[in-house]
Amino acid sequence: MEQPAKTGRGIKSDETLFALIESLRELDGAGVTELAERLDVAKSTIHGHLTTMREHGFVVKHGTEYHLGLGFFDYGQYVRGQQSIFRSGMQAVDELEEATGEMAWLITHENGKAMYLYGRGGQNDIDINTILGTWAYMHCNSGGKAILAHLPEEQIHAIVDEHGLPARTENTITTREALFDELAQIREQGYALNLSEDLKGVHAIGIPLTFEGEIQGALSIAGPAHRLSRARCEGEVLDQLRAATDEIELNLAYR
Repeated sequence: MEQPAKTGRGIKSDETLFALIESLRELDGAGVTELAERLDVAKSTIHGHLTTMREHGFVVKHGTEYHLGLGFFDYGQYVRGQQSIFRSGMQAVDELEEATGEMAWLITHENGKAMYLYGRGGQNDIDINTILGTWAYMHCNSGGKAILAHLPEEQIHAIVDEHGLPARTENTITTREALFDELAQIREQGYALNLSEDLKGVHAIGIPLTFEGEIQGALSIAGPAHRLSRARCEGEVLDQLRAATDEIELNLAYR
């Protein structure tokens, strides 16, 4: 039997399919011709992929444009539900938001990036639904740094090799030496700070979530710098995070 054509990373047809899905997301819907030109692929190939995805509920068609379908949401909900820290941490996040009035986040990690698994918006004019399920660089995210600090050194180097240390603001850590110095401090003090390192004017504090010696994710609080000062982060908010973390880790032990 003839083997599928492969690129250096995987099967070529699969690479085309994933590029197509990403394009539909970035363009917020598109027609066959636009997608074919964008991906430099024959229109017949694009149409074939779209037809198959439409039959399985992963694409819908409005007029001449195709859009991602709710089939992805179904699978996303399943994947999130399989995360033990999601099931164990939702109530703690809700309570943190109520107690602090700030954004509360449950963060996990995969393939060298952090993901916002569950969150509450606090007293902020932010639609957290635009953030939930998105990826973040770990080196400029309080929860991400809390996770990084508890990974093996060789894994941290691999993450930096793959994703780099891009500067998000003038406060972002951009050198390996500075990152490892901060991770050592995080391990010693038990929490990580993000002082306008990802977004100007936003502060955050994160604490690692561990279970049976393995890092599972992180819990964090974020808010405007004028309200969430460093002193407040390292005072009352840190105490509230530690109490919530104990609750989540207890839930993990009995699930």
